[in-house]
Amino acid sequence: MAYTLVLVFEGVGETDYWAVNEKLGISRDGTGDYPDGLIVHTGGPTPTGWVVTEVWDNKDSQVAFMESRLGAALAASGVPAPSQVIDAETVNFQTFT
Repeated sequence: MAYTLVLVFEGVGETDYWAVNEKLGISRDGTGDYPDGLIVHTGGPTPTGWVVTEVWDNKDSQVAFMESRLGAALAASGVPAPSQVIDAETVNFQTFT
């Protein structure tokens, strides 16, 4: 079952977002070392920071990525822990073009 994750960061901006992506080996052009199991990733500004929304093939894939790569990239970039985390086992996932 797919797994959805929303991370809300306060006081974080686009420069921070791209700094983390650089540490992960992900380029602005969409190429790079994306983690196994990631289906959808979006990121963008909010009035007070930044929000990231992801859909994964399952929760285990997201946890493995956090433990093996993302946690270290966030810390190395000086990005604080998210102020809010919303997650859900996804019961309806559709893609539209």
